[in-house]
Amino acid sequence: MSFTFIDSHVHFWDQQKLPYPWLVNVPTIAERHNPADFHQETYRNTPSQIVFVECGAPWLDEVKWIEQLAAREPRLTGIVAKMSVNAGLATTSAIAELRRHLLVRGVRHLIQEEKDPRFCLTPEFIAGVTQLGAAGLSFDLCCRPHQLPAVIELVRRCPGTRFILDHCGKPSIKSGLLDPWREHFRELAALPNVDCKLSGLITEANPASWTIEQLQPYVAHALATFGSSRLLFGGDWPVVKLAGTYSRWLDTARQLVSHLSPAEQTALFTDNARRVYRLP
Repeated sequence: MSFTFIDSHVHFWDQQKLPYPWLVNVPTIAERHNPADFHQETYRNTPSQIVFVECGAPWLDEVKWIEQLAAREPRLTGIVAKMSVNAGLATTSAIAELRRHLLVRGVRHLIQEEKDPRFCLTPEFIAGVTQLGAAGLSFDLCCRPHQLPAVIELVRRCPGTRFILDHCGKPSIKSGLLDPWREHFRELAALPNVDCKLSGLITEANPASWTIEQLQPYVAHALATFGSSRLLFGGDWPVVKLAGTYSRWLDTARQLVSHLSPAEQTALFTDNARRVYRLP
């Protein structure tokens, strides 16, 4: 029997179309990655629907390019767009523009590289994220463990916005550290307006030697705190290729949650992504 699932976290890029300066640092995945390449690499495990997550190109140009791809790829049914949420009137204008693009379901403004761990708590940032909620758009949180306390406060201050934590908050799996990530993660999960992606974990482990046993405590904690009703699967292709194949990560994720009931697994792999990103 074939396995049906939705992938809530897929990237596409093509440096002949748009600039992605950060790809200089990861030359092994810097070549073109588009829907045709994705299906060629995942033909045995192709998701029924795909949510595209921004890749750092100019935001409106990227949205328009992904819309062109979606016109030829019906499984591409949602976009998480790049946007600066702390730009005042420019943020308000960008939100109005994004609402005209029907595939856009949410926004991501990267937090992970900011030196100030409280970067996301400036008045401008909070105001922009609040506007997102009022506009019916969600906010993807991409942060590192030391930034989780500020992220928790951001989520508290924006109760009308739906948040999705990418990659379980990027725990330090390579170092085997569980704390203080574990306590901060529990505190975040206690807030009702946040969901979490089961994604990006193998690239937070040792890319060359990770094992399912190393991932298990982190996934177990995610299940214990968010539960199967607020976790959603993400493949993180093609970034996942830095640590393994897409199929290996999918198989690993399925093994890590194989003890769940069929209904709980369906929620994690399909229903939650559809709910969170309002997919057709």
